[in-house]
Amino acid sequence: MRRIMSSLEGGFDPVGVVIDWLDACCQRRLTDLLELYADQATLDCCGGGRFVGRTGMFRYWSGKLDKATAAAFRLYEVQPEGDCVRLNYSDYDGSAGRTKFWFDDSGNITGTLCVPFGKDGTQAEVA
Repeated sequence: MRRIMSSLEGGFDPVGVVIDWLDACCQRRLTDLLELYADQATLDCCGGGRFVGRTGMFRYWSGKLDKATAAAFRLYEVQPEGDCVRLNYSDYDGSAGRTKFWFDDSGNITGTLCVPFGKDGTQAEVA
């Protein structure tokens, strides 16, 4: 597992973990991506699906990484926001997306929530 950005003495850097996450996605490193998640992490997809645990993450991410376009996983902005970190980026299909990340004390991702964005960067309506 490569955790280059997120390793800090005495703790972890949540923004660094998100950068590691994006790097693993961009390079299609599924095993490294899954290792960033806590054992019982949740992923709430903007399409309405909920995936739980490493098995759920594998089910979700294996298909997304296989279908990723050349424009996928480009960083637009990453910012701490309250008790989470917000990432604006291009999703697996190149569309603009926003994902929020929550962490445990060890720096593992405990939850993610994606929010669709419109083409102009504004939040899209969620049905």
